[in-house]
Amino acid sequence: MFKNILLGVDGSKHSLHAAQKAAGLAICLESDIWIVVAHPTVPAYLGEPNFQDAIVARLTESKKIMEEAIEAVGEIPGEVHTEILEGSAAEVVLNVANVRHIDLIVMGSRGHGKLRGLLLGSQSQKVLQHAPCPVMIVR
Repeated sequence: MFKNILLGVDGSKHSLHAAQKAAGLAICLESDIWIVVAHPTVPAYLGEPNFQDAIVARLTESKKIMEEAIEAVGEIPGEVHTEILEGSAAEVVLNVANVRHIDLIVMGSRGHGKLRGLLLGSQSQKVLQHAPCPVMIVR
């Protein structure tokens, strides 16, 4: 049914909870999981050495988020694939879903955005509206 599950994470408590739910599904369905972390594009106008410093900082943060997500997923019968990509979270998740032929997208209801009071985060909302497959939003 859901052989390829995409898990979008940003390090928020909602996304780590989503990781646990995705792992539970992957165990029951013997699915593979694609863990995706997106970080914002670094503006080129920063110039050197600020440009390189910003890239290194974002990659370091993304790797930390990925490690936390891998730990939250734990052992599953299928394979765990990881991707750290640059761009808006929704665009990255949607692109990976299309390229990897994902059967289910799992993500947290809200991330680290500035408008924490919203019922559903803007990135989750974009994914829900444009996803090529079912989407599970976890609180």
